[in-house]
Amino acid sequence: MRIAGFRVFVRDLDRAAAFFQSLLQLRLTADGREQGYVVFDVGAGLNLVVESVPHDAPTDEQVLVGRFTGVSFAVDDIAAEHARLTAAGVPFDGAPQAQPWGGVLATFRDPADNQFQLVQYPK
Repeated sequence: MRIAGFRVFVRDLDRAAAFFQSLLQLRLTADGREQGYVVFDVGAGLNLVVESVPHDAPTDEQVLVGRFTGVSFAVDDIAAEHARLTAAGVPFDGAPQAQPWGGVLATFRDPADNQFQLVQYPK
């Protein structure tokens, strides 16, 4: 068994697709906007599936939008990536922070207010 991908939920699929494709520079591999989803290749055989939650969806679906995802994107130079994304208007919860285990983390948000992290692992 292996992880194939992860799902993130949004209200505005077009805006989310532009964010992940243009700003995070992920490769779009499936465009199912008419069915309410898009898929991006995030490397290592993993997919990011972005799914639309309609405004009139039940409460148990609404709560899936705008939360901490637990997803981290590894980068080689977190300072440079933080600066690039900040200049492009991506909101961060703060500057990159050194962690006790030797890495560096920075939490950012997508247009649906879902939280992700950049991680730079120790060398």
